[in-house]
Amino acid sequence: MIHGHLPITGLPDEILDLPYIEIQGREAGPRLTLLAGVHGCEYAGMAALREFVAEVNPAQLNGTITAVPVVNVPAYTNRTMFVVPADGKNLNRCFPGDPKGTYSDVLAHHVFERFIRGADYLIDLHSGDVPETVHPVVIYDESSVDETARRIAMAYGTQHVIRQPAAARVTAGTTSSAAADAGIPAITAEAGGNGTVDRQAVATHLRGLRNVAASLGMLPYEVEQAPNQIEHVNGWTWMYAPIGGWWEPLVELGRRAEKGDLLGRVSNLFGDVVHELRAEEAGITMIITTSPAIAADGLLIVLTREVSQ
Repeated sequence: MIHGHLPITGLPDEILDLPYIEIQGREAGPRLTLLAGVHGCEYAGMAALREFVAEVNPAQLNGTITAVPVVNVPAYTNRTMFVVPADGKNLNRCFPGDPKGTYSDVLAHHVFERFIRGADYLIDLHSGDVPETVHPVVIYDESSVDETARRIAMAYGTQHVIRQPAAARVTAGTTSSAAADAGIPAITAEAGGNGTVDRQAVATHLRGLRNVAASLGMLPYEVEQAPNQIEHVNGWTWMYAPIGGWWEPLVELGRRAEKGDLLGRVSNLFGDVVHELRAEEAGITMIITTSPAIAADGLLIVLTREVSQ
């Protein structure tokens, strides 16, 4: 097991040492890259990756596992939600990066070139950031390798799996979408929220990592599949606040909403309702912003899509 540091140069006024772990198995096999902490306050995924790597026995491993426990070190260190402190960009909208861009673009470039390009598979672990909670779900992108990505997405074992169509990418520039564009099967796994190390979410991620490692023939785990898995092949719908104020969600995570259902309200600070959020179409609630404080254009709720593109 190698504990290394990738020096990231080209950043304004600093060199960032990015810690990573590489485990070389006794037998040949796939190269699996694991990332966590692309968003600096999503701790459940980071905790699960750390625990998973610690339990891997190289003598039982076929192939190589490369793991980056915290990709967005500046955001982690500064407890900065969603964005990189230096330029205010969402790192998970910057991949595959740009060596001549701003801080986030340069960081994304180095992470992509060192850890993603050349991998056989990629898993990026996320959870809800401080003001949000996420129902356990795995996302993969339509691509030339989406059948393989689908197999590892289903193997991860969450009840819900979302396929993001190429023509309707709500979340572009992510690690997994950039990997898919480069011909690398990749998934983004989500569980937990509110910036906590929720043990149930950590367990979901640990089970998923073990399942995928077993399904790829890399480690001798028993696969634990979720019963009644549901595939959502039309992607998801992200709904935003047209006006800032006090947000009150009225639905539960993981519950189905029908078209037209009332999902929540935004009121002004005097208590007057200024916006009612209704479902644009039927879907399962995947993400809910739990913080009452909401700005104009702030994300409120995400539903799976159940209609054709």
